[in-house]
Amino acid sequence: MQQDKISVIVWNEYRHERENEAIRAVYPQGMHHTIAAGLEATPARSRAALPLQVETATLDEPDHGLSAERLEGCDVLIWWGHKAHDAVSDATVELIQRRVLEGMGLIVLHSGHFSKIFRRLLGTNCSLKWREADEKERLWVVEPSHPIAAGLPEYFELPYEEMYGERFDIPAPDELVLLSWFEGGEVFRSGCCWQRGHGRIFYFRPGHEAYPTYHDANIQQVLANAVQWAAPRVQIVDQCPNAPALEPIKARDMQFAKVGILQGAEDLK
Repeated sequence: MQQDKISVIVWNEYRHERENEAIRAVYPQGMHHTIAAGLEATPARSRAALPLQVETATLDEPDHGLSAERLEGCDVLIWWGHKAHDAVSDATVELIQRRVLEGMGLIVLHSGHFSKIFRRLLGTNCSLKWREADEKERLWVVEPSHPIAAGLPEYFELPYEEMYGERFDIPAPDELVLLSWFEGGEVFRSGCCWQRGHGRIFYFRPGHEAYPTYHDANIQQVLANAVQWAAPRVQIVDQCPNAPALEPIKARDMQFAKVGILQGAEDLK
């Protein structure tokens, strides 16, 4: 699949920043704009990295900013949601699921673990433990050879984050890139990769709305790398065709198939 750029949509619920002055102070234009700016400013470390065309969308736009036409042109969708998962229409979820199965990449952030689209694609509850106590998070790179880990140190720390703890009710990741430890003692699978259909999915845990997590250079590097990794390698629209034979098929007596297995077995005696 030949491309000269990667089209990215950063989707954000965009409710906290409008309703809470303290959160608005951290993300004056919304988390989606901070994430988008980080992507544009942070080079991916892959030798084959393509330039990005980054746009944003939010929940309260028409079609949640994700019309069928817009999703058709999207290579990677980044998703942040929290307090309004149920406000996302089932029709939009259907469109996103279809596009992922066709090859579009999906990056789900933080509390997006409970989003309709993530739970549908993974097929589990996606539940976990949580605690908001202003505690330190240490993220360990457990698969340093993975493209999403390119340019990262052995570990990095966030001084304040919301704790997510195991058990995280997800299917076993195809690849685990990052593992978190929290000041209170819990651990969590924080950077998980899957493939569904022809599309790649990356779940990345950090990003509680009350903390400046998306301003952090290491977080921005993970996201820039993840976009390159999740970008489509193919785009294959689902079909279920009645396929013609490639080679001649020898004519056979169909009595066995028509009368059923038991009758056919009797005839062979």
